[in-house]
Amino acid sequence: MRMMMRDGIGGLHIFSNSGGMEMIRRTDISRARRILHGVIHHTKLDYSHTFSRLSGNEVYLKTENTQRTGSFKIRGAYNLISALSEEEGRNGVVAASAGNHAQGVAYAAAAVGIDSTIVMPEGTPISKVSATRGYGAEVVLHGSGYDESYARARQIQEETGATFVHAFDDERIIAGQGTIGLEILEDLAQVDAVVVPIGGGGLISGIGLAIKETNPRVRIIGVEAEGAASVTRSLAAGEVVALEGANTIADGISVKRPGEITFPLIQRYVDEVVTVNDEEIASSVLLGLERAKMVTEGAGAVALAAMLFEKTDLRDKVVVSILSGGNIDVNFVSRIIEQGLMKSGRRVALGTVIPDRPGHLQSFLRIVAEQGANVLTISQDRLDVRVPLDKVEVQVVLETQGSAHVGRIVEALREADYGVTVAS
Repeated sequence: MRMMMRDGIGGLHIFSNSGGMEMIRRTDISRARRILHGVIHHTKLDYSHTFSRLSGNEVYLKTENTQRTGSFKIRGAYNLISALSEEEGRNGVVAASAGNHAQGVAYAAAAVGIDSTIVMPEGTPISKVSATRGYGAEVVLHGSGYDESYARARQIQEETGATFVHAFDDERIIAGQGTIGLEILEDLAQVDAVVVPIGGGGLISGIGLAIKETNPRVRIIGVEAEGAASVTRSLAAGEVVALEGANTIADGISVKRPGEITFPLIQRYVDEVVTVNDEEIASSVLLGLERAKMVTEGAGAVALAAMLFEKTDLRDKVVVSILSGGNIDVNFVSRIIEQGLMKSGRRVALGTVIPDRPGHLQSFLRIVAEQGANVLTISQDRLDVRVPLDKVEVQVVLETQGSAHVGRIVEALREADYGVTVAS
């Protein structure tokens, strides 16, 4: 259990049961900003006409997806690693991560000239492993998930004396992430609310402290993935609660429990926490690509999803949505695009059975063409035992203009006596 009290000078004391005292102050975030000057990008706030119209607010995107290493994680990692003593530096650093934290730690360690070891799950996409090695880290692939990688990283720490760089539950990490809050206040003084992704809580803790200690009227709204809502559960219980499992496409925030340091900060500085589901996250990734020309990973898109799917009561407000990262696997982007096009009706798969004689396929396709659809693929199956011997099953994938257009195509084909089925 932890108790919190104001120190009266722009910070927060967090007292632990052990009698020790950890201090996180706004001045620590200001110091982190000076340390990070010239190391990171001061990412821009990109005003979005489209997302403003769709959400009923003035929406600005904080583009941490364009940050060095592709996410905000470099901020906290560099702030911690650059503060290590000479002796600590000789022993290097070790971390566990499946992606963004790994790259942030690797980049920061290389920048200050020390060794880094990153333990990543064995199933980590090759692109993320290669990127981490590319920044100079030694990568150890271990375990089927983060928990096993974390345990192995702790073993390496004990064996080597390396400094463990936690992904979120460290004051220096929190202070580094909090520099985003200072940038927002500097660039957009009239901001009413900031919407922030939540995993373990390092990002929202830092941003919340930086902003609330400067302008308490600004609302801080956190967003979790529905399948990994550990902060929502913990807030309801009034204490840190661990989930049995976490399952979401937003792997960057797929965390079973918030941090012991971050949770009290969330309790104090965060006004509201909402959740979004995987379908909403995927739709927001696709909309970001199409409307804002922004590449975001699942975790990076959850704040935008909360705005687009009306998870908050924000209306007619000046809102900053944090795009926290853009390191998404290309294969996964392809799946999101394909599914998004199908769901929106801009791509449709139709099936029918026609006589297996010359001219019938041509007649079918002529109707499709007259309706203004473009054929992407077509296949014929004569071996399906459910189809009569004198007929052939035809499957076509069409590029269309939307759900209404699909309806007109299907209606025209059925009027011509084609028994068309639409794949779900």
